[in-house]
Amino acid sequence: MRRWNGWGDEATVVELPANGAVFLAERISEGQPLPDASLEQVLARVPASRLAPHPLITLDPETRVRHARGQSLPDWLAMREGDFGLFPDGVAFPETPEQVRQLLALAVERDLVLIPYGGGTSVAGHINPQAGERPVVTLSLERMNRLLELDEVSQIATFGPGASGPQVESQLRARGYTLGHFPQSWELSTLGGWVASRSSGQQSLRYGRIEQLFAGGTLETFAGPMELPTFPASAAGPDLREMVLGSEGRFGVISEVRVRVTRLAEQESFYAVFLPSWNQALKGIRSLAQARVPLSMLRLSNAIETETQLALAGHPGQIALLEKYLALRGAGAGKCMLTFGVTGSRGQNAASLKQARRLLKSFGGVFTGTLLGKKWEHNRFRFPYLRHALWSAGYVVDTLETATDWVNVDSLLNRIEASLRNGLKEEGERVHVFTHLSHVYGEGSSIYTTYVYRPGGSYAEALARWSKLKRAASEEIAQNRGTISHQHGVGRDHAPWLPVEKGPLGMAALRSLAQHFDPEGRLAPGVLLEG
Repeated sequence: MRRWNGWGDEATVVELPANGAVFLAERISEGQPLPDASLEQVLARVPASRLAPHPLITLDPETRVRHARGQSLPDWLAMREGDFGLFPDGVAFPETPEQVRQLLALAVERDLVLIPYGGGTSVAGHINPQAGERPVVTLSLERMNRLLELDEVSQIATFGPGASGPQVESQLRARGYTLGHFPQSWELSTLGGWVASRSSGQQSLRYGRIEQLFAGGTLETFAGPMELPTFPASAAGPDLREMVLGSEGRFGVISEVRVRVTRLAEQESFYAVFLPSWNQALKGIRSLAQARVPLSMLRLSNAIETETQLALAGHPGQIALLEKYLALRGAGAGKCMLTFGVTGSRGQNAASLKQARRLLKSFGGVFTGTLLGKKWEHNRFRFPYLRHALWSAGYVVDTLETATDWVNVDSLLNRIEASLRNGLKEEGERVHVFTHLSHVYGEGSSIYTTYVYRPGGSYAEALARWSKLKRAASEEIAQNRGTISHQHGVGRDHAPWLPVEKGPLGMAALRSLAQHFDPEGRLAPGVLLEG
């Protein structure tokens, strides 16, 4: 059963190790737990719906609660406190493109607002109802989740947009294929949502980001369906797929997705390497990317994240032995952990591993084999569950991400961390901040930063602290040549900084598209484009 007030399945629990709690207390101070509301308390606050009954729409209060918020930190605080603010008036569950069209027509007929909803994993405020006179319907695509066609000659699969990560992979793997798109939200997020928010998976080095995987599909608009044919390449004007990628529901509802798939690899392994300093590690990972070593995944933790990961791993005795071994090999204080994957045939993987080992050893890399790599693989989708454990211990955790060119990576990373680390000094509060490079390219890298702080004495104070930290870090990103979002989309949380990145002409073009496809502003108003 999925949690109504947090991340994931209720049966999955990730505990905070005892030494992890001590670690955080030393760096921040003792936690400050806040009381949680119950589902019954929240249900008592759900107002009557403004909608007349319709066979495709449920007005059930609990269903409306479960579709009212995403997974951003403000959403988390609203759910835990029980103060959701606004709820959708109803939730629609179409099962076919034809039913999506019926709902678009109904929105015009009854003057409704529609919010497209995939897996509800948004961390940028995409799916929250806003105040207004028009009733709001959340349009959940979860029932449109089947593999509709697999062209094995062209290796193109056609899916319903509501297929979650496990549903995509299980249906493809039964036929010997994979999409290879594994964002951290994989178990809950959906294929249509990945396209709409320009998602990036953990193994994008091998398979590509979603823009490389998205071959075409159908966008349902108020003027009718827009078909995006699949071509391996085309010079026939601008690529219309780009109007759908990253559109975040503003231009229409994705009803069908065609993606490029790959035969399952013969072998896959993940390795951990420790480098003696951030400077050496940064040079090493950049060299791997620019040498085009055929790896499937690269992730580099800075020294503080490495220290934090080892502290939160549990098994302190084993970690102490590892630390001793690494120090003897020259990777002591200040060491950074690099995790990489090799995916392909046995021969390809052996050659890739040999090339990676040789290159990283020239930067002082100490290899530790696949043990830590297997641990990463096992826990790769479990990190979001740690928010529950930290919350119970009295801490708030959130993340933010960007991307920039290599020449700017170190400078921007330091600016982001400093803005967060010093963000609550006026309140006399410390913030624990650490970063990893989650996706690398020949010309640059993403920067993925996690920060942990104490909530204070109330939910209002916890939200105010988050707003201050988020604003400070976002300003640093926008004003120092970073994208405001590498993989989480824009939503409402990032919309204030989008004009810095796109410029006045770019913003005017986006507004023109929104006006063209949705002249009455019925689809996800306020998302992507403010106002």
